[in-house]
Amino acid sequence: MKDALGSVQSVAVFGGTSEIGLDIARALVEDRARTVVLAARDTEAAERAATSLRADTDVVPLDLERPDVRSVFDRPGGIDVAVVAVGQLDGDHAQLQGVNGAGAVAVMAACAEEMRRQGRGTIVLLSSVAADRPRVSNYPYGASKAAADAYARGLRDELAGSGVDVMIVRPGFVRTRMTAGMDEAPGAVDPPAVSSAVVDALRTNRGIVYVPGFLRWVMLVLKLLPRPIFRRLPL
Repeated sequence: MKDALGSVQSVAVFGGTSEIGLDIARALVEDRARTVVLAARDTEAAERAATSLRADTDVVPLDLERPDVRSVFDRPGGIDVAVVAVGQLDGDHAQLQGVNGAGAVAVMAACAEEMRRQGRGTIVLLSSVAADRPRVSNYPYGASKAAADAYARGLRDELAGSGVDVMIVRPGFVRTRMTAGMDEAPGAVDPPAVSSAVVDALRTNRGIVYVPGFLRWVMLVLKLLPRPIFRRLPL
């Protein structure tokens, strides 16, 4: 539940070793959140990451095929914000869909059920501008992100009026371990830029957030380009 100044009190990060997810949790703690739960496949790495968070932090295991989120939500006050940060950049096509697509969808569905029970909360999906229109250079990744992004948009409409909301965050190039060594795209940012945008959007209840903001208009143009032109762009 938000306090009198609009700050959330608790946050869960699904994909609890994600650099961006952890930075969002850190930013929310700085904004007066008191409880953090890290749900991760690699619980040892999540335990190490938890030491950097100045909050009451728990670590729980995460199985993307059967995400049991009750252990995350079963605490006094429940969970105000669930950050769905599961994802990977490389891998075979089926693996990318299993993690970025089906895995993220399964987590969102489970979180929505728990938030319905508590009557409030916000699910934050870390999507990507790649979900707007998959690029030829990395269309398996873009397609997997698009699957979760589309589900989140539908879920947001379904949850309207329930007290539960869904925020979709579409960053461009973010400098993390996952992108190390890659050529940076225009508008490249560090994780704190994403975190700041999420904190601001939670205060204003925005549904779709681009980071940096100008990418909203860039992607609108790219989505409207005819296919013969789009597929020849050096993207």
